[in-house]
Amino acid sequence: MFRKPALITFITAGDPNVKATLEFLLVLDKYSEVIELGIPFSDPMADGKAIQKANVRALKAGTKVRDVFNVVREFREYSDTPVVLMTYYNPVYRMGVERFVREAKESGANAMIVVDLPLEEAVEYLSVCEKHDMGTVFLAAPNTPNDRLKAIDEASSAFVYLISLYGTTGARDKLSQLAFDLLSRAKKICSKPLAVGFGVSKAEHVRELIKAGADGVVVGSAIVDIIGRYGEDAGDYIEDKLKELRGGLNF
Repeated sequence: MFRKPALITFITAGDPNVKATLEFLLVLDKYSEVIELGIPFSDPMADGKAIQKANVRALKAGTKVRDVFNVVREFREYSDTPVVLMTYYNPVYRMGVERFVREAKESGANAMIVVDLPLEEAVEYLSVCEKHDMGTVFLAAPNTPNDRLKAIDEASSAFVYLISLYGTTGARDKLSQLAFDLLSRAKKICSKPLAVGFGVSKAEHVRELIKAGADGVVVGSAIVDIIGRYGEDAGDYIEDKLKELRGGLNF
């Protein structure tokens, strides 16, 4: 799905508004192998304060699922960079799995992450994604046992998302040893590309994870924090951060 090593960047759609989202996507596009676009949700339980606040801002701006699909469709007029939609299961369920996946694919999305959908409940979702050629990404945590890690790998057609720590998203100063232990274990078990996220915020983090064998590194909260500070004017500040992060791929 992506060139290796990959910088995978994340923002929340509609934060602070949909027009700004398109502008930010075009900035991310210059520096990212893959872009994750979050669909705003009222109870983002896997996310820390930065992305929680982004969800609140996006929802207050009136952002709907159809707006997210539309901004992906607009982005496709400029770029073919892979876009992964990150969502929780409630919006998928309310719209209907078939309709949601079909419309997401028609908008130009390449893959989906449904954060709170466990493998045991994903039979219909996986079948529909296969039908519409929608890539799937499942998450593995530091305490995921080997047999489940193998099942996650088999269910993930795009890449496996390795969570670097226990807890929620959010920029950290230092990476946990848990990230490297999980990555080492996953490399022996998984056949799909491995991307590490949660807590990654610096070029140094990117460099360390890629050196350790990660195929991609996901950075979200560090970018979302910038949007929180500067709003619609965040573009130039995001670009500065992305330039710094890409330095971690050069060693």
